[in-house]
Amino acid sequence: MSPDLLTLTPAFLSPLTGLIDQGGPVVMLLLLLSIVAVALIIAKVLQFTVSGVGRHSPAQKALHHWLDGQAQEAQSVAASRTSVVSDIMLKLINGARRVDTNRDLLKEDIERVCIQRINGLRAYLRPLDMIAQTAPLIGLLGTVLGMIEAFQAMQGAGAAVDPSVLAGGIWVALMTTAVGLAVAIPVSAIVGWFDSRIEAESSEMEALVTAFFTGAVAERGTARNVSLEVTEPRHAI
Repeated sequence: MSPDLLTLTPAFLSPLTGLIDQGGPVVMLLLLLSIVAVALIIAKVLQFTVSGVGRHSPAQKALHHWLDGQAQEAQSVAASRTSVVSDIMLKLINGARRVDTNRDLLKEDIERVCIQRINGLRAYLRPLDMIAQTAPLIGLLGTVLGMIEAFQAMQGAGAAVDPSVLAGGIWVALMTTAVGLAVAIPVSAIVGWFDSRIEAESSEMEALVTAFFTGAVAERGTARNVSLEVTEPRHAI
């Protein structure tokens, strides 16, 4: 980087520009990947917040109302809060209150809706996981290239090798691996956290749907099963 550009660089960006100067294009690529990762993480946090991930209480309360025979209250509670599991519960209640609903078809179709919701929550996790996996490899590539340059310089210098210059080239080469790990470790941890939240949401969906159709007989003793009969067509005599 030219001295004029360094002069124009804000003070808080000076360490960053110095890192790019020392690490070269490999560090620049890793920094770009870190920016993409931060953008994806912010998008996922906003998605989880808007979707109400982790807000299970309204859906559980609606389920209790439904099992107690209070269908209208259950529908109102499920519709009162925006969350993934509340939306699932509301679809179950609305479907069960229709007189022409087949129980088996409702159960099968709600499983389809649950799969769609979970797949939606998993959006953009694959790019984050790829960044976490490739960042150390990119850093290692930078280290290998830097070591090659350092040893080429040592070979060209012959007997007049300056150990301090060689050591400087080696630590600059190793810096790319450090930057790659610095990008990969937090991204990998955040991806694991996102995965755990999605798994918890999936388990809650499964538990609510199962309790809806079984009447939670294991907890309540006497179950109120969803009574959905198929309406048989009447044949003219």
